[in-house]
Amino acid sequence: MTTLISSVQLTRATKYKLNDSHYIPVAGFGVYKLPKNEAGDLVYEALLQGYRHIDTAVYYENEEECAEAIAKFLKDHPDKAAREDIWFTTKIRPDQLGYEETKKAVAEIAARVKPHIEYVDLMLLHAPSKSKKTRLDSWKALQEFASDPANGVLKIKSIGVSNYGVEHLKELMEWDGLTIPPSVNQLELHPWLPRQELRAYMLKHGILAEAYSPLTRGIKFKDPELIALSKKFNMSMAEILLKWSYLQGFIVLAKTATKERIKENLSVLPEAPKDDPLEEKTNWGKVDLDLELLKALDKPDSHEVLIIQDDPTIYHNTDE
Repeated sequence: MTTLISSVQLTRATKYKLNDSHYIPVAGFGVYKLPKNEAGDLVYEALLQGYRHIDTAVYYENEEECAEAIAKFLKDHPDKAAREDIWFTTKIRPDQLGYEETKKAVAEIAARVKPHIEYVDLMLLHAPSKSKKTRLDSWKALQEFASDPANGVLKIKSIGVSNYGVEHLKELMEWDGLTIPPSVNQLELHPWLPRQELRAYMLKHGILAEAYSPLTRGIKFKDPELIALSKKFNMSMAEILLKWSYLQGFIVLAKTATKERIKENLSVLPEAPKDDPLEEKTNWGKVDLDLELLKALDKPDSHEVLIIQDDPTIYHNTDE
């Protein structure tokens, strides 16, 4: 299942239009487990190499360092980007869910990032609570922030979820208090965990898929099938997995703690021609898709959870 068309491909400048009409860069740099004393330098390098999407979280404990790096980059390179060109995502921890708890969490995030970058582009609920009431109360709080940019605490342009399954999304979409649907759902996604049913539901409701751990954190780098494909296509295993994710239509969050690999990961996508009118807030460049690669890694029935063994997309409701 892919949402792309066979005659077109993405570029590093690609932005997808969200269901709230904001545009999100398709290539994201993730900072999970990057230490505080390294995160800033790596984010700065990612921005230098061309990334315009930084993905962090309260749980990662490096939000402020990421925001500082963005501010420094903008100050050092005003010719390369303005604040509105860089997308900043963060996430509220599962133990911060609930109406008042979420409001408090947003205020704490504001204290860390607002002095540096003024606003947050995307705020996610990092994982679903096992309580329906808590989930919906958290969403109510996020809606209030997003619907009032002048709320006095923190401007949040878009809101979404992470690790939500079909039943979590149905519950939210059918809730009579819903005024702003989630714009994205960030998930573990790779060839061994394509989540076809979940993605079909998201596609139907205009919710974009963000892929975390697209490289499986290296777990599959010893997989004989992947090694064989690497030799066949004369591509690194990382390049194959990233390309697969982009070809699915995902917003792809590539993470590395090595500066050299930042450039390698981004090089999977071609640069957009400077005179190409398609570069301006549109989805497509002009490079053909590799349909053979898609076919080789097509595993529609696979459900191999590699990152979080207790799959958070499984529905629970402890209120009942």
